[in-house]
Amino acid sequence: MSILSLSDWLETPQGQYLLQWESARFDVMVADIFGYNAVQIGLPEHEFLRGNRMPFRFRCARLGEAEVTSNAEALPFATATLDLVLLPHVLEFSPNPHQVLREVERVLVPEGSAIISGFNPFSLWGVRRLLARSNGAFPWRGQYLSVRRTKDWLALLGFETQSGSFGCYAPAVTSGKWLERWRFIDKAGDRWWPIFGGTYIIQGIKRVQGMRLITPNWRDRRAAAKRLSPVAQRGRQVTGGVQKTK
Repeated sequence: MSILSLSDWLETPQGQYLLQWESARFDVMVADIFGYNAVQIGLPEHEFLRGNRMPFRFRCARLGEAEVTSNAEALPFATATLDLVLLPHVLEFSPNPHQVLREVERVLVPEGSAIISGFNPFSLWGVRRLLARSNGAFPWRGQYLSVRRTKDWLALLGFETQSGSFGCYAPAVTSGKWLERWRFIDKAGDRWWPIFGGTYIIQGIKRVQGMRLITPNWRDRRAAAKRLSPVAQRGRQVTGGVQKTK
C-alpha cells in the first residue's frame, strides 16, 4: 500500500492501533470541557470531538470532508471566538508548527483549551522514524516534537499545561498479528516506563494575565440587606401607671 498521507497510514494495522488509543483518550479529555464552539484541525475523517457536548462542533482541514477548508497556519476564525481546539498530529507535519500554536492562541477565548496529540521521539516509534528518515513515507517523515518542547512552546504563548498521557508502547511493527502479541506491553508501559510511549496527548489552557473570574458579590448584598433592616423600637418604662418612652 502506498502511504500518501497520514489518513492513509491510519488505515493500516499500525494506524488502527494508534487510532484506537487516541480516540479513547480524546473522548475522556473533551467530555468535561464546556463552552459554545469547538474545532478539530486536521484528520477530518475521524471525529475526535464526539465526546464533547458543545452546541457547535466542526472540523477544519486543508483537504478532505471538513466543514471549513483552511491551512492550520492561518485559521479563518475571529480572535477569541473558540472554546476548544483539537490538534491531532498537526504540529509534526506542519512546516511552521509554532505559527500553528500562535494561531490557536489567537482564536481561543481566555481559559479556552487546546488538546494536542503527537508522536513521541523518545520511544520505539521515534527510533523507527530515525531508521526510515530517507523513506519519506507517513508517519515517519514528520518532525517529531517532544512533550517538553511542546510544553515550552505553550508556556511562551501563555498556556498552562495540564497533565497528559502516553500510549502505544508496542514496537512499530507492521503486522496486525504481531501488534496483538505486543499488546501486553501497554499495561506494563503505563506503570514502568510511562514517558516512552509512541504517542502522547496533552492539554493546554490559555491564561490571560490580569483577568479574574467575576462572580456575584453575595457578601456585599448581605451587608446591604443588614443596613436596610428595620431598627428595633426603643425600650419603654411604666411609671405610676403612665407609660413613658425613653
